[in-house]
Amino acid sequence: MAIELVGATYRYAGTAVPALGPLDLRVEPGAVTGVVGANDSGKTTLCLVAAGMAPAVVGGKLAGSVIIDGVDAAGLRPHELAQLCGLLLQHAATQLTHTTATVFEEVAFGPCNLGLPANDVIERVWGALGAVGIDALAPRDPARLSGGQAQLVALAAVLALRPRYLVLDEPTSELDPAGTAMVADALVRAARETGAGILLAEHKTDVLARIADRMVVLDAGTAAISGGAPEVLADPRLAGLGVDPPVRVRLERAILSAGIELSTSAREVLA
Repeated sequence: MAIELVGATYRYAGTAVPALGPLDLRVEPGAVTGVVGANDSGKTTLCLVAAGMAPAVVGGKLAGSVIIDGVDAAGLRPHELAQLCGLLLQHAATQLTHTTATVFEEVAFGPCNLGLPANDVIERVWGALGAVGIDALAPRDPARLSGGQAQLVALAAVLALRPRYLVLDEPTSELDPAGTAMVADALVRAARETGAGILLAEHKTDVLARIADRMVVLDAGTAAISGGAPEVLADPRLAGLGVDPPVRVRLERAILSAGIELSTSAREVLA
């Protein structure tokens, strides 16, 4: 049970050079796999491919395979993909319907379109709102939310479909530190409480240092570095690949370069 990319190579329509691949990747249930890379390294393309949206929705050509829980994504329809793998894009406004009067109705929109009984829809909505910690926002107008709140509502709307996996493309890029913390906490809660596997493309490496289990560093659409999150985020090659290491790593390096030896307790504080 996993999302598996096997030799996946994707090329947008009208282009000769692949935007992604060849790439092998595995996203396990209940774990957070982080993706970093410089601009145009393939992060968004990877998200679209892993969620089955490329080429099914956006066109282009995919070589290799994308398997979701043993099923080839190429054979699934968009509504089937949405229940297997939820996709959250960078801009929350693009995923809100702008047709509902309350957050509760916004989150209920997807389950209602699945034709579920009313009791099941209500259960899913409250479960999704609780999973991301925004129960209190249920009666609010979706048009009158902060950026962080809107992103959490979009995440809850995806969770209400109960996908087995979540694919997120830089969900905190437009958020301040408080909003970023809200989304990061919600992702940790979602992985823990729903068991969803999460693929998170994110340029804020401090967020990934906090919540990711494994990491992939993309360079020109291929995996330049991969492995456990602590090891990858401390890899000295990151800067050369256009990725800023987490503050903890930079601070530790600055201290060591100054000739100061770190004690075990100091290392624990930095961690």
